[in-house]
Amino acid sequence: MLISSAYAQTAPAAAAAGGDFQSSLMSMLPMVLMFVVLYFVMIRPQMKKQKEHKAMIDALAKGDEVVAAGGFLGKVTKMGETYVHLELAAGVEVQLQRSAVIQVLPKGTMK
Repeated sequence: MLISSAYAQTAPAAAAAGGDFQSSLMSMLPMVLMFVVLYFVMIRPQMKKQKEHKAMIDALAKGDEVVAAGGFLGKVTKMGETYVHLELAAGVEVQLQRSAVIQVLPKGTMK
């Protein structure tokens, strides 16, 4: 006889319910770790930067020398609730949103 007999094997015992939960938790662990790393590397620093920018915008005062988003350097001449007037040169004044101010320069930078 060239063909051997095949016998059915018994099925392994079902895993305990706790083991199934543990394996699903272990499969989710990499995703949770990736989110934690993403939070500390990208989200948290961005929130801190936004908070610092808002504080700078709120602290703007007439006479401050600032850099605007378009690269303009100017001196704040008038301030409104949402808009700021910048004097770019003698007699040249532009109006822009307060949020367009990127940086406040030290006094005396523009001469």
